Amino acid sequence: MDNKKNRAVVRVPGTSANCGPGFDCLGLATTIYNYLDLTLLRSSKVIVESSGEGTENIPRGRKNLAWQAVRRLLQEVGRADEFKGAIIRTDNHVPIARGLGSSSTAIVGGLTAANEILGSPLDKHELLKLATELEGHPDNVAPAIFGGFTVSVMDKGAVQTFSFLPRVKLKLVVAVPEFELSTRLARKVLPKNVAMRDAIFNISRASMLIAALVEGREDLLPLAFDDALHQPYRKKLVPGMSEVFTAAKEAGALGAAISGAGSCLIAFTTIKSKLEDKIAAAMVEEFKLHDVKSKALILDVDKRGAQIMRRISK
Repeated sequence: MDNKKNRAVVRVPGTSANCGPGFDCLGLATTIYNYLDLTLLRSSKVIVESSGEGTENIPRGRKNLAWQAVRRLLQEVGRADEFKGAIIRTDNHVPIARGLGSSSTAIVGGLTAANEILGSPLDKHELLKLATELEGHPDNVAPAIFGGFTVSVMDKGAVQTFSFLPRVKLKLVVAVPEFELSTRLARKVLPKNVAMRDAIFNISRASMLIAALVEGREDLLPLAFDDALHQPYRKKLVPGMSEVFTAAKEAGALGAAISGAGSCLIAFTTIKSKLEDKIAAAMVEEFKLHDVKSKALILDVDKRGAQIMRRISK
């Protein structure tokens, strides 16, 4: 079979998990994208070519995360003996190891492209199951698949996700420090047990955050982004974190949080306020005062999740 008939290109949004109080359960898709061009092969060759962010750190062979996702889908649908290899080309714009879901884009990109080539045997919820299995938790892969904001629940190993578009029209201001921060290290600093008051603090904020976004209650959002479960312990890993949050809020942000496990920090404002440039400058300047070089990304909420960009028909 002609390789060109087994090719698909997918665009996958970067994501931001937790959104402050929603540790390991809330996430949102953003308008920064990675692109994956997949060709399935009957031979056992696995060729990986990449450009853009983090190119030097991306595995080129069978250890490549996108290939592992492709292979897992082929196994799931009983086609692994038919397609033993692949050509994978990526164009990456999502910074690696910064808390913007770079690993999720590889997983979701591989799954989505392979599923498309095979005639879409799995729906999005079945893709989410496989993506969560590969990633270990759903907070990044869910918004990468569905777009918008997502609320995910694990129940006896199964994942359920609710996705929605907020009625508050948000702008996302992301300060991207030069340094990387591994999720493993960011999890290592977390306590094994938390106080009841901290649990209640987060439950109330996470509930308020979702209610305010769904109902369009912008006035309630300044109460909703704070966290007591993970950010107080992770701030020692991101120099100046608390001060950057304060600078963002003083510049007009509704709230600020660590993006995923970091090192990026994300601030939330509205489109109508037109304060995103001011907030971005304040965050970058505050990082600079703590000897951290950074850049700012001004993003919107992605509404669609992973999308096929080109399909070559059989």
